[in-house]
Parts: sequence; structure tokens; C-alpha cells
Amino acid sequence: MINSEKIPALLTHGETATLEFKASFDREAIETVVAFANARGGTILVGVANNGSIRGVTVGKETLNDWLGQIKSATSPMVIPDIEAVALEGKTVIAISVGEYPVKPVNTRGKYFKRVSSANHQLSLSEITDLYMQSLQLSWDAHEAPKAGLDDLSLAKIESFIDKVNQSGRFMLDQSPLLALEKLKFIVNNQPTWGALLLFAEHPLRHHIHIGRFKTPSMIIDDRQITDTLFEAVEQAMKFIVSHISVAFSFDGSLQRKERFAYPLPALREALLNAVVHRDYGNSSDIQIKIFDDRITLFSPGTLYGGLTIQDLQTDTYQSRTRNKLIAEAFYLTNNIEKYGSGFIRIRKELKAYPEIAFDVAEVGGGVLVTFRQIDGVSKGVGKGVNEGVNRLFQCIKEMPGARLPELSEKLHVPVKTLERWIKELRDAGLIEFVGAPKTGGYYVRKKLE
Repeated sequence: MINSEKIPALLTHGETATLEFKASFDREAIETVVAFANARGGTILVGVANNGSIRGVTVGKETLNDWLGQIKSATSPMVIPDIEAVALEGKTVIAISVGEYPVKPVNTRGKYFKRVSSANHQLSLSEITDLYMQSLQLSWDAHEAPKAGLDDLSLAKIESFIDKVNQSGRFMLDQSPLLALEKLKFIVNNQPTWGALLLFAEHPLRHHIHIGRFKTPSMIIDDRQITDTLFEAVEQAMKFIVSHISVAFSFDGSLQRKERFAYPLPALREALLNAVVHRDYGNSSDIQIKIFDDRITLFSPGTLYGGLTIQDLQTDTYQSRTRNKLIAEAFYLTNNIEKYGSGFIRIRKELKAYPEIAFDVAEVGGGVLVTFRQIDGVSKGVGKGVNEGVNRLFQCIKEMPGARLPELSEKLHVPVKTLERWIKELRDAGLIEFVGAPKTGGYYVRKKLE
């Protein structure tokens, strides 16, 4: 219950995430009770105008009991707040205080609300589900997948996962795939969970990463839809990103040259991992990555989870809750991510060496959008980055005469499809040639250039 002596000071600060002013008791006051119960609790001061001025209310002998009865009958599960009459400036103000409800979500007449900043936010179906599972400390990816069996999992992917976990040193798993996945709760009652299918399915679920290189919002230069299990999808997406951003080379007197990409690759990878690990897999939208001349954007379906706000992400002390606990655990155990909730901190740390890159995060269109933007607004190179990629390929062929496409892709970490385009440019320019039979030959720098 609110301390009545502190009310005058609170009135001067205005409405907050835990304080609401109402001139009178009505349906919206009950919606605020529900919103507080679904968040961190709060107090409604009835008899106070929006600007904080005291108007007072007239109450009779049974008024408070009547209000309490209305709240109880209009909420499910039933909410029973504390109601107290307070005298302020010779007028009566009613303080209705409600704590955070232990099992969420609470609704009023079939509608669900949650307090966000100083307003009541009506929850969508996916947010209602998230809040329910969060209150029970459940995770969607930990549920058994209906109609799925152990035969739907790839043994090779599971064995690769076990090896990576054991090599990371963060945990030791039994070499038996079944025992290992049971130990981590990826298999329950001899049935795979949704998390197991997302990570190890023989035939991946259709949760796509749609990634493209754009000259303008409507002009696409290169485009790819990645449909794979999550570890593999991350690596494929990173290869695409790397193939479409520029890189500069420098020498410091040592034998090896130094590379500096137009954007910090660890920060891009961290943003990609956040999108994959924390997205709402109940949402049918794709993860979308767009590479422009002057910016890179990553969109992840699903709003921030567990009461986290954009303002929280700007600090180094935010505490996050994990929407997909099994997926997060898998990426943590394989050393792909650090401790939970540190992703944006790591991104900002990497960006310190890139003062020319601005970073922004926002909630838009039912998801989270992060943007890496060149501050001067001029691309020094994603358009140039394609040329730079061609140069990298040319240098690689000089160093590896006779190399074939799979070897070049492995060396440069660039998809074969992209290399085919670059090779065409080099061949059209008369810089390289293919020597030998189609199945055994390879690419060489033209002899006249050597």
C-alpha cells in the first residue's frame, strides 16, 4: 500500500509505471488495476486530474466496498486490491493499490493489459502467451513437439553439438546423443521438444532468415532465404553479410596484413545471435536482414520479453529474461553467446573501435529492429564492398592457383553463389581463367598478368 504522506510529492512527478491518476472510478480504472497486476504492481489515485491537481471524490458509506466488489467481479483471476481513503487539501482521494499478481496474465472481461511506462498496453495473443509461460517459468521451446519423433532429428547435428559443448569447457555431455539431449531436456518422455527440432531437425522447420543486399529500398542486388537449423542458419547468414561489406587492408611492418571491415563483425554476429536466440518462434514472420550502402538492419519477430524496455537496453545493468530457454542454453554451451542478457553490452563494446558507426534499437511492427548506420551517410563501401570482395577473391586465386569453388568458399567464408558472380566479373575483365577439365581443373590468374 502507498504511504499517504508521500502522495503530495508523487503528484508533482506525474504518472509513472506504478502510478496512475483518475478523476473518477470507471472501467478504465479497472483496466489499470489489471495492467498493474500484470506488471510490477502500482497505485491508482482516484480524485486526481491528469495534471496532478486534486479534485477529490464524494464517497458514501459503502462506496469503497462497492468499488472493491466491481474490481473483484470484473477481473480473472480475481484481483483484490487495497483501497484507502486519504484526505488531501481538504478533499478525499482514494488510493487503490495492487501488487504484482503471481500467476499471470490477469484479464478484465476478456481483455488483457500491462503497464508500460505510464500507459496501459493491451496485450496481443503472443504477448498473453509469453506472460503466462513466463509467470510459470516455462519456455515454449521446452514443450514436446506434437507428432514429432526421434527419427526427425539429425544424428550428425546432435553429435556435432555434443563435441562443441565438450570442447567449450562449460559443460560435459555424455557421448550418447539420446542421453545428452535428455540431460539438457531437449528430449522429454522419449519425444523431441520444439527446441530440439529448431536445433537438430533432419528437415528444418520453416523459420526463415530473409537476407538481401539493397541499393535502394526497392532495388535488390542480391537476395537469399535461409531455411536451416539454427546453428547452420547463423553461419550461412554471417557468410552472406561478410560477402557484402567492404574491407580495408593495412600493413604494420609484420608479414601479415590486417583487415578492417566497414562494420565490426563481432557486433554484427552478436546482433544476429540475439535475433535468432530471442525471436518469437510463435510468430510466422521471418528474421529480416537488409544491407544498404550506408546501413545494415536486422529485424527479429517478437517484442522485448519479460518487461524489458528499449531504455533498459541502453544501460549496462539491465536484467533480461529468456523467451527461449533451451535455445539460449544451447548457444551458451557451445560458446556462441556469453552470459544471458549481455548481448547489447558486447555490441556497444565492439563499436567503441568504430566511432563512424551509429547503433540504434527500436520496437517496430511487432518486433525488434537494430540498425548499424554509417554516421556520414555515405557508403565507403558496401557498394565498394562488392569490388573489395572481388579483389579478395583475386588475391586468393593468386595465392592458391588451381583452387576450385568449394576451396575458395571455405577460405574466404563466402557462399558459392556469391563467388560465382565475382568469378564472372574477373573472367569478363580477363584477369583469371579456368584451366583443366570441368571436374578436376581450377582457377588461375591469367599468365600475362603473372
